[in-house]
Amino acid sequence: QVQLVESGGGLVRAGDSLRLSCAASGRTFSRYDMGWFRQAPGKAREFVAGISWSGGSTSYADSVNGRCTISRDNAQNTVYLLMNSLKAEDTAVYYCAADLNYSGTYPRVAEYEYDYWGQGTQVTVSS
Repeated sequence: QVQLVESGGGLVRAGDSLRLSCAASGRTFSRYDMGWFRQAPGKAREFVAGISWSGGSTSYADSVNGRCTISRDNAQNTVYLLMNSLKAEDTAVYYCAADLNYSGTYPRVAEYEYDYWGQGTQVTVSS
């Protein structure tokens, strides 16, 4: 079992930056990949960014590439998502997720590949 708790969401203005955090517990954090997903009102949940267990490989959705940075601190069992130049279309509930059953180089992007999910944190960007 893995427990994930997101934090850092809130109401910001377009152009602002925000850093989300996700604290993990229950299994050895440094042994699995992590991802961030988001779900906007009326839309399906979508991949935002992923990071390998070591932090050595990352993946980003085209919509956030260049504006977001995913990172992790294995000593603190925490993964982060730094979002810059926020846009109104970034408004969504953001979820972190853990992928425990994968040993490839780059983190996976498909929602169904992830085994555990947090409850989500709301990010609202006003234009």
